[in-house]
Formats: sequence, C-alpha cells, structure tokens
Amino acid sequence: MHAKTQVRTTVNGEAMEFLCEPHQSLLECLRDILNLTGTKEGCNDGNCGACTVILDGRIVNSCLVLGVEAEGCEITTIEGVARGSELHPVQRAFLEQAALQCGFCTPGFIVAAKALLDQGPDPSEERIRLWLANNLCRCTGYDKIVRAVRQATQMQEGKA
Repeated sequence: MHAKTQVRTTVNGEAMEFLCEPHQSLLECLRDILNLTGTKEGCNDGNCGACTVILDGRIVNSCLVLGVEAEGCEITTIEGVARGSELHPVQRAFLEQAALQCGFCTPGFIVAAKALLDQGPDPSEERIRLWLANNLCRCTGYDKIVRAVRQATQMQEGKA
C-alpha cells in the first residue's frame, strides 16, 4: 500500500483538498475522489481528449497528469464551464448546432473550445480544427462541432 499525498488545489473556482496515491491520475482523482464525473475516461493514454481539462490555463489530458501534480494549480472541468444555471456560449452552441450525439466526447470538446475562446476572439476555422485535433469523436463528424465553436465566438461577441 502506498502512502497517500495531500493535494491542495482549486477546482472550478473552489479551493479543494484531497488525498491520492502517487500513481493516481488527475482523471481518477477528479472522478473517484472529488466525484466530478463529467470528465470522461476514454482511451486512458492521451489519444482521445475525452478527459480534457484546463490546468493553469492550458488544456491537458487529465489521464496523463498525476493527481499530485495538481498541487497549487487551478483546474477547470466541464462542471466549471457554466456559470450556475447559465450555459457558456460553447455549451449553448453545441446544443443549437446539434454538435453532439452520444455525448461521451462532448465534455472534452467543450472544455477545449472554451480554452481556445479564452485565448482570443474569432479564431479561424483552420485554427479551430487544429486546436481540436486532439479530441476525437466517433458519432457526429467534426463539421457540426466546428460550426458550434464559430457560433460560440459570435455569441461571445454579441453577434448571435
């Protein structure tokens, strides 16, 4: 049995502490310890993007980050994208553009798209596609997802 390590972090704007084993991934800590199950486990080797979270302003695959590495960091998961009952423009656009089907990959896409829009307004279609290239979807095809991100950009600018 491994000794557990105490981790102090901020998740979705709230200071949190948890105990985890040195080998536990951030994904496991979010889902199994903090009960934030919106972040999904897909491939568990960093290839699908279902577990994407924002860690100190950067998107990461939480399956590839150790929970202990979150010490002192700020994390945003899918649960932290909306503000209370008000959906983020990316979430609204995904619904309006029917950019999801089974929904398994959706949290990772939404978190990644939010991070892109946080960097600046009006990314080109090429930039959106490149930014989201590490997120895989088996159901929808990517055109609806790209359209949703474009719409979210317009929503943030007040044009939609």
